Amino acid sequence: MNEYTFIVNPNSRSGLGYRLWKQIEPVLKERTVNYEVHFTKYRRHATKLVRELTSDGKHHTIIVVGGDGTINEVVNGIHSLSKATLGYIPTGSSNDFARSLRLPTDPLKALDNLLEPSRCLPVNIGVLTYNGKKRRFAVSSGMGFDAGICHEAMVSPLKVLLNKLHLGKLTYVGIALRQILTLTPGQITVTLDDSRTISFKRAYFATAMNLKFEGGGFKFCPGADCQDDLLDVIVIAGLSKLKILTLLPTAYRGWHTRFSGVYLYTCRKMEITSSTSLPVHTDGEPVLRQTQASMSLEPEKLKIIGAP
Repeated sequence: MNEYTFIVNPNSRSGLGYRLWKQIEPVLKERTVNYEVHFTKYRRHATKLVRELTSDGKHHTIIVVGGDGTINEVVNGIHSLSKATLGYIPTGSSNDFARSLRLPTDPLKALDNLLEPSRCLPVNIGVLTYNGKKRRFAVSSGMGFDAGICHEAMVSPLKVLLNKLHLGKLTYVGIALRQILTLTPGQITVTLDDSRTISFKRAYFATAMNLKFEGGGFKFCPGADCQDDLLDVIVIAGLSKLKILTLLPTAYRGWHTRFSGVYLYTCRKMEITSSTSLPVHTDGEPVLRQTQASMSLEPEKLKIIGAP
């Protein structure tokens, strides 16, 4: 019988993770599903749990109950990507992973799909390299403005309040507006596949996207496909702050790509160098400010239980 390991972030979306688990567990017992559950207790605990679980070299089916940050932690703990199958019941405030893969958001429908999957997708997983360290990402990794939003959201009391009001998505909008008004765009250089180097003045951010959406529904790279062995890159540069404010809402539909100042590329590897240290993120999880970073793809793919 297939055994499932559930990694549950009980504090996801101000306690929604725990409440949903209380709905899920009775179904598992009723259907006599063979499972074990681990609750995360601190930041990056999921990475530690999954690293210990997958260190035996056997195949494991891991079900995440949490947000994009929990997905990121779990992906970073998997010893061998090709020996794991990942399922997801989203509880976060942004849910860009589920949105991009069109996964069910209703917890019981998602559970049905995971217990009786119709298909599994082999997907690319990205890897950020910085200052001699590596960290994987499932959704995106960026440097600059979008990472600054992620850094602030991690410590923002506004996020806690809006999550309780079921308006968590607005956290990113509010912080984005404040970041635009206060940040100073600078010079960055982007090198694609070690062969093409492009410099940008007044750059706001550069991001490598494995999936279409980030930041709670911004469709920054409409063509991103996590199965094509390529990263999609977006750079925003050379625009006034007023133009950025006007442009930002159009990114929810992917319409921002029509405007000058929005640069899109595809590559297997991107290197970013900045004249000043900038915030960096992987799937919304903050990394210490850096002047240099690179994003690429892992050679192995990870199997994801897809939408019905």
